Amino acid sequence: MANFRISVINGDGIGPEVAVEGLKVLHTLGAKCGHTFSTKDYLAGGAALDATGVPLPDDTVKGVKDSDALLFGAIGGPKWENLPHHLKPEAGLLKLRKELDAWANLRPAVVFDELADASSLKPEVLKGTDIMVLRELTGGIYFGLPRGIDGSGPNRRGFNTEVYHEYEIERIVRMAFQIALGRRKKVCSVDKANVLESSQVWREVAIRVGKEFPQVALSHMYVDNAAMQLVRDPKQFDVIVTGNIFGDILSDEASQLTGSIGMLASASVGGPVGFFEPIHGSAPDIAGQQKANPLAMIGTLSLLLRYGLKLDQEAALIDRAIRKVLQDGLRTGDIKQPGLPILTTTQMGDAVVERLKAL
Repeated sequence: MANFRISVINGDGIGPEVAVEGLKVLHTLGAKCGHTFSTKDYLAGGAALDATGVPLPDDTVKGVKDSDALLFGAIGGPKWENLPHHLKPEAGLLKLRKELDAWANLRPAVVFDELADASSLKPEVLKGTDIMVLRELTGGIYFGLPRGIDGSGPNRRGFNTEVYHEYEIERIVRMAFQIALGRRKKVCSVDKANVLESSQVWREVAIRVGKEFPQVALSHMYVDNAAMQLVRDPKQFDVIVTGNIFGDILSDEASQLTGSIGMLASASVGGPVGFFEPIHGSAPDIAGQQKANPLAMIGTLSLLLRYGLKLDQEAALIDRAIRKVLQDGLRTGDIKQPGLPILTTTQMGDAVVERLKAL
């Protein structure tokens, strides 16, 4: 029915292991639904440093921009930790987000009933949790100027600047409301408006945009309280929207509600090409051991289909296949439960493919 060009960055650590399982599922879906997904590999992160001396080669940027979406494995590892800042794998990741104008990071945190016992929180607190965290991705303290290190001795200092323009806030908040319309129609805007001027502007803009969506309930919460509420009563949240550094912290906290970071997908969108990656990182301690959970990568495919290619029905098939493997009692080591078999990375990918074919 349609042909889509997907750029792939396998990356470092467990990245290649989970990426191959994701692509296996993607091509199975294509055959099932009549789509063609043409994929091409590019380098970034540590693999790019080893091959080219830089964490993000120019041909990677060009190739990704010429595709319909980017599927990203994971980058980084101890091997490259001591390089100068501009050569670290993470510097390439930040640059790629900037190049793609990927200003909105979407991180769903869904607690499957089958995994309610896998979290450190009580199942009765978790059951029914379904949160979408929207993190502004290209502004805030990670990119604000001035920044640097100067001085010497006791007066040596490091400094960063938290800066937000109204247009940056407005677009991410508006996206939050649009997503909430298709969910439970609640948006919680998280800031620190009691002490930060940037947050005062954030809250003012959120209130203004909220007036365009009278059918969606808008609430506000300071970030410290939001961190507490996520573990006290996560079901109260539907869509959370916040700035870069707060979103970085809260989205990782939300991920732990699900029982394993190996279950969590993410999407970075806003520009013409979306950037889709699992959030578990490169996990070099288990790389090459077939221990990685590929469900985060497979869930990332669902986001790619829904938010990158506008294929909602196909994304729903992926979601159903993931739920079916969990209902059937199949587990990887990170979500193991007594009496249930533990599958390798490849075996879990094969299990999703089998159930996808049967849907």
